[in-house]
Amino acid sequence: MRHAIGVFKPCKLHVSKQVGVLTLTQNYGSAKPKSHGKRITRIKSSWNPLGTGLDRSQVAAWRTELGDRWAEYQGRNNWEGLLDPLDDGLREEILRYGEFVDATYRSFEFNAASPDYASCRFSRFSMLAQCGLGESGYRVTRNLRATCGVQLPRWLDQAGPNWAMTKSGWIGYVAVCNDKEEIARLGRRDVVIALRGTITCLEWLENFRATLTCLHDHVGPENDEAMVESGFLSLYTSRTATCPSLQDMVREEIARVMRSYGDEPLSVTIVGHSLGAALATLAAYDITTTFDRAPMVTVISFAGPRVGNRSFRSQLEKSGAKILRIVNSDDVVTKVPGFVIDNNDVAEGEAVQVAGLPGWLRERVDYKQWVYADVGRELRLSSRGSPHLSNGNIATNIATCHDLRTYLQLINGFVSSTCPLKATAKSVLGRTQQENQVLFR
Repeated sequence: MRHAIGVFKPCKLHVSKQVGVLTLTQNYGSAKPKSHGKRITRIKSSWNPLGTGLDRSQVAAWRTELGDRWAEYQGRNNWEGLLDPLDDGLREEILRYGEFVDATYRSFEFNAASPDYASCRFSRFSMLAQCGLGESGYRVTRNLRATCGVQLPRWLDQAGPNWAMTKSGWIGYVAVCNDKEEIARLGRRDVVIALRGTITCLEWLENFRATLTCLHDHVGPENDEAMVESGFLSLYTSRTATCPSLQDMVREEIARVMRSYGDEPLSVTIVGHSLGAALATLAAYDITTTFDRAPMVTVISFAGPRVGNRSFRSQLEKSGAKILRIVNSDDVVTKVPGFVIDNNDVAEGEAVQVAGLPGWLRERVDYKQWVYADVGRELRLSSRGSPHLSNGNIATNIATCHDLRTYLQLINGFVSSTCPLKATAKSVLGRTQQENQVLFR
C-alpha cells in the first residue's frame, strides 16, 4: 500500500531542533567558482555546522547519534511513525542527503562553450570539499556517467552543435563514508550514490520517451509484466564504445565496496532529484536483484517522476529496496509520465482503472504502455503556503516548485500533516527568481 501525508495550512509550532542557513557564494557553469555574493543552499544542521567556528569535539557533541536507529531511518519499517509528524532525526538525514545531490549541480559544467561541457568541474578527490562537504566524512570513489540511447539521423548528428549532441554526460558519483567518528555516529558505513536531474538536450529527448517497456531484458529477474519508462531505462543501460553504461558503473562499484567492507554493517543510500530520482529507483532494484546478500538499499527521491507499472512496484517491494518518495504536490514533474491507477490496493489481474480518464478514452488506451504506479512510501509536501515561494510569474513558480532547494526548504519547515509548514521556518532557498528561471531542473 502506498502511504501519503495530507496537506493543510501553515501553523506556528516550536520544535526542539532547529535547522538554519548560512551564506556562501556559488557560480554554475564556469571552470572556477566566482564570488557574486549570492546566497545558496547551505543547510546548517547538526551534521554540517559549516562556518559556526565550532571545533571537532563540539561538532561531535552537537550531531545526532543514530546508533541502533539507523536502519529505522533507512526505512526498515517503511518509516512507520517517522513521517507524521516528521521525526527530527529523519529530517536531518533527509537534508544531509539532499546536500549530496545539490553537489552534483554545483559540480556540473554548464558552460556549453567549454570543451568540458557536461563533465564534472572538480576532481573526485576535491569535489566534496569544493561543494562545502569536506567535513562530511565521505570520500568520492567513482564518478558516474549516463549515456543517451536515442539514435539521431546522421545528418542531424553531424549538423548539430557539439553541446546539443552530447550523448554521455557526468550524472553523479559514488561516495563512501571512511571517517571513523562519522561511521560510529551513523551506526554503520554508508555508501552514497548521488544523481542529478535532466540537463543535456539528449537527456530531455530520453525523458519524452514515456511509453513503458519490459524491464527484464536489462535489469533483474525475468518477468514479462514488469515495465518501466523507456527513456529512463535507456539512460541507465546505454553505453558507447568508450563509455560503459551507468548500470555497469554502479554494479562494478557496489561489487568493489562489498568486497572491501562486506564484513561490517553497510548501507547503500541512493539519492536523486528529478531524473536522478528515477535512475535511483532503477539502480536500487538492480542492486538488490543482482547481488546475493546485498546491503540495505534505500532511495531518497526528491521530485521524482513515475518510473514503472504495478508489476514493477511489486517486484521492487519484493527485492527489499526501500523508497522514500518526497513529493511537492505543486510540482508537475511528479505527476508524469502516463496515467496512474485509482486504487493502489487492487490485486494483480483485476481490472485496471485509470484516474481521471473518461470512459471513451479508457477503451482506446493501451494500458501496458501508459499505466504507471507510484512506488515506495510517500512524504507529500506543498509549496503553496510558503512565503518564500509565492512570488513571481507562473513559469518561475513552476520551476521553483520542482527545484531541489525548494524541496529542502519544505523539508526544513515541515512538521506534520496538520501543520505542513512552520510559520517560523527560515528559507533555505539560495538564489533569486531570475536564477530559478535559468536553472529549471
